[in-house]
Amino acid sequence: QVQVVESGGGLVQPGGSLRLSCAASGFTFSSALMRWYRQAPGKERNLVADITSTSSRTNYIDSVKGRFTISRDNAKNTVYLQMNSLKPEDTAVYYCNALPPNSRSGYWGQGTQVTVSS
Repeated sequence: QVQVVESGGGLVQPGGSLRLSCAASGFTFSSALMRWYRQAPGKERNLVADITSTSSRTNYIDSVKGRFTISRDNAKNTVYLQMNSLKPEDTAVYYCNALPPNSRSGYWGQGTQVTVSS
């Protein structure tokens, strides 16, 4: 049974930091492209960052470059999103997506809420 579980969200003041975690099981994690998405109220779900199976490449949307860092630990079947210098516009539900080889849409977690507000 596939499980993808995000954690680490919460309320933080502007300029603060959070680290999101995504623990996965039920598939070969070390072969999967891992992605973080976010969805703000009333908006579409958008890709924030992704990381290849061996961590050889990472990609970020422009608005988070230099502030967010995606990483993974294949021994722990976990991917992380370190978020620094948070802004109110980063407020959203953050979702983890696991995309194994030959999978079209992959597996989604339930999401974790991040709220940046003073």
